[in-house]
Amino acid sequence: MAVGPEIRIQEFTGGAMLYDSSRAGNAAPGWLDASWWAARGAVSAASEGRGSAALIEADGRSLVLRHYRRGGFVARLVADRYWWRGAERTRSFREWHLLYHMHRAGLPVPMPIAAGYRRSGRTYTADLLVQRIPRARSLAQAIGAAPLPLATWMAIGRCLRHFHARGICHADLNAHNILLGESEDEIWVIDFDRGSLRPPGWWSDANLVRLQRSLLKLTAGAGAERFGVADWQMLLDSYLATAIELRQYPALQNS
Repeated sequence: MAVGPEIRIQEFTGGAMLYDSSRAGNAAPGWLDASWWAARGAVSAASEGRGSAALIEADGRSLVLRHYRRGGFVARLVADRYWWRGAERTRSFREWHLLYHMHRAGLPVPMPIAAGYRRSGRTYTADLLVQRIPRARSLAQAIGAAPLPLATWMAIGRCLRHFHARGICHADLNAHNILLGESEDEIWVIDFDRGSLRPPGWWSDANLVRLQRSLLKLTAGAGAERFGVADWQMLLDSYLATAIELRQYPALQNS
């Protein structure tokens, strides 16, 4: 996918960073190092999503810095290293590019600021810096606190269909990666690591099944009033109704 002239790559010893010069004109490798920010008193823990992330408060801006870490059994052996297959195939560069094009398409995702990698032999580590979404909480946090209005479930279904209509497959769509804003219809989606662009197919249904499984797991034993059949049906009805409205929208394309 093509990018604009504002996108730069800065190489440094052992790695490189990709960044948007219109939003980070003075970007430096330290921006992708939590300890660099911590030395300036600008770091606190971030609650959005899952995994290793730091909230950066600096120069009047709120940013989220995420260090890529492995999950599952492999994480016990190799916590944060990935096999080197070229800069453009690093986890951070791929997610940054996907966020860049989704943001330009008007989809509700974090604004990408910078991404980078550091090589060591045949492996690398990776980091991603994005603009923080203000005054938002995850769907997991919200549903754990109280039942949600049907209007919110409707908004979630509508939001997800906007992504699927453009061929965007989230690799781990769950209640931690959907954020709710201050209003009932303000929905955001985060953490697109291993996300991809795909032609229409059953993957979109698999995305929804994964989300439903996440919600059922979170609310097990909490009672139907926390998450029930009516809530999920409202999400699906909104998703299907929005599919009809979005037939004219082209999918994003790989280049």
